[in-house]
Amino acid sequence: MKALVYNGPGQKNLQERPKPVIEAGTDAIIQITRTTICGTDLHILKGDVATCLPGTTLGHEGVGVVESVGAGVTTFKPGDRVLISCISACGRCEYCRKSMYSHCTTGGWLLGHRINGTQAEFVRIPHADTSLHPIPPGADEEALVMLSDILPTGFECGVLNGKISPGASVAIVGSGPIGLAALLTAQFYAPATLIMVDIDDNRLAVAKRFGATHSVNSSAGDAARQVMALTGGRGVDTAIEAVGIPATFGLCQDIVAPGGTIANVGVHGVKADLHLERLWSHNVTITTGLVDTFSIPMLLKTVQSKRIDAAQLITHRFKLDNILQAYDTFGKAADTKALKVIIEA
Repeated sequence: MKALVYNGPGQKNLQERPKPVIEAGTDAIIQITRTTICGTDLHILKGDVATCLPGTTLGHEGVGVVESVGAGVTTFKPGDRVLISCISACGRCEYCRKSMYSHCTTGGWLLGHRINGTQAEFVRIPHADTSLHPIPPGADEEALVMLSDILPTGFECGVLNGKISPGASVAIVGSGPIGLAALLTAQFYAPATLIMVDIDDNRLAVAKRFGATHSVNSSAGDAARQVMALTGGRGVDTAIEAVGIPATFGLCQDIVAPGGTIANVGVHGVKADLHLERLWSHNVTITTGLVDTFSIPMLLKTVQSKRIDAAQLITHRFKLDNILQAYDTFGKAADTKALKVIIEA
């Protein structure tokens, strides 16, 4: 089968790999119909994720058709159309019982990280009963790819961890797909002010269409001043970091109000400073976390009921044969205006 393989920092290629097989009774083999590229895949290619070893097929998002299941799988059967969670969860261990599926003792973030992922024609899904979701008849499967990772990540790690509440002020630093997913789902809680911060005017314009009340271009280095001006000098109740670099984490510290929350969502590959010399007395909460995907069933209902238009995040489409072009397009978003790319296997 064809698969996009990580060969070390900065190196990837589309190659022929053996088709996966059932390795445990709880496995399922899925024929991928659509997948996508995540910013985390770019972090892996930069060398930021040392636990992803060369030779790994990338990708942790997608939809497909069940080809075969292990003897222990009871929820799914061959022919079922399924949404793949980016997190594999046994549903039984201590962490799963706390809904911390990302820390499952035999699962967690495996796909495209510790085992071969979804940017291929077929993928093996461990703990299939609790790591796959049935696709409702007539659903827009392209839109549902957004539910594998970015929508639950923006919602769980940004909105829920950020404790957004009605009437609150929120700044989302980073208007990429994850930041926009946080923007879309933040509106469940009716904040009064939703400020998007980025260096890309196109993405800021998209954010305004998606519901942002204000946009701030941070390229001039005065983003903190602009955000403070928009909040009457107070700062924001919730600052969501959706990039994963020291400068954006520092900006969140500069704009959070006393008693506020900094919700880190970005994947950080290098150390970032924490300015406790300023924040120690400010009653600020800082949250971190990897998505658990417990919210996928709820988000699936909101997409089906059209409370969220997940398809508007998709800007480009490619065949699997052209996945290297898809990576080039996604990696040069400032030039290509790419948000999420769909790859059809």
